[in-house]
Amino acid sequence: MRIQNILLVIFAVIFMLAGAAAPARADLKIDVTRGQVNPLPIAIQDFSGTTGAGDDLGRNMVQVITDNLNRSGLFRTLDPGSFIQDAGAAQKGPNFGEWRAINAQALVTGTLSKTGDGRTRVEFRLWDVAAEQQMIGMAYMTTPTNWRRIAHIISDAIYKRITGEEGYFDSRIVYVSETGSATARVKRLAIMDQDGQNHRFLTNGKDLVLTPRFSPTMQQITYMAYYNNKPRVYIYDIDTGNQRVLGDFPGMTFAPRFSPDGNKVIMSLSKNGNSDIYTLDLRSRSVAQLTKDNSISTGPSYSPDGKFVAFESDRSGSQQIYVMNSDGSNTHRITFGDGKYASPVWSPRGDLIIRGSSISASSIPTAAASA
Repeated sequence: MRIQNILLVIFAVIFMLAGAAAPARADLKIDVTRGQVNPLPIAIQDFSGTTGAGDDLGRNMVQVITDNLNRSGLFRTLDPGSFIQDAGAAQKGPNFGEWRAINAQALVTGTLSKTGDGRTRVEFRLWDVAAEQQMIGMAYMTTPTNWRRIAHIISDAIYKRITGEEGYFDSRIVYVSETGSATARVKRLAIMDQDGQNHRFLTNGKDLVLTPRFSPTMQQITYMAYYNNKPRVYIYDIDTGNQRVLGDFPGMTFAPRFSPDGNKVIMSLSKNGNSDIYTLDLRSRSVAQLTKDNSISTGPSYSPDGKFVAFESDRSGSQQIYVMNSDGSNTHRITFGDGKYASPVWSPRGDLIIRGSSISASSIPTAAASA
């Protein structure tokens, strides 16, 4: 699930450029369903042009795009020292024979220009070298200081066009930063871009914070905090810095997550030494109890389509993972191995669940997935 700070982008225009009016039937493809994939050789030319912000802007954007694609493991960016055709000539039209000579299967070209109102226009094209045709072209209008995010957005566009999967480069990570001595640890909510840039703290460390989770639709985070030594689930607005407690529940609330549509929060509520799973509708404020069992049920996680919930429970005598319908019906146990299983999280496709501290993956049984 990927969060975009829409306030940072002043204006973005995406359009198919000349030569791409009709969808191209390109042969270039990465199969991401296999266990091993050979990285695709891709050449990324320096973005030429002038912006008035210095000659390094285009070079810096290309470096971010290069780093993003290389880290994905699906691409191998070629050494610019091996390029035969220079950036200026490539802008007029790639000499595909020269790019095939260095074994490039894909080529990225781009230009920068300054507009009359002081903004920067960034344009890029992705080429299929083997088919000798353009795969996609996009242009963006933004402020010069927003160049890093535009580089992430371009990386996502390249990734999606070639792999068919949504990119993740224009996303952020929220986590708990722990500092201080062993006897005086301070835990603060922190946020950063997926590449570690633009780091900042969201809370001051006065109260203990745990389990932050992004909203899939808004600039919000849900998390658990101990305020006056009382655990409660909170929602934090990233844009405004405002935070509010999520409902007035009589017991301890923890392990919150948003639903895929962002309209609900699912969490655990502990009463009389027992915890069950509840949902809170953020619009109507109505509460629904999903599990009713004389055991611990916690760590709920929605499937990407919102139809199922995975959670952990000791109802069988040991800590195991279960899947139920989103209304709490038709519960299935899906782990049967030795040891304990905890903290289930669905894969973006909904076909796997990551669970436990060993980060092992379990296939979802057909009976549970189609219930």
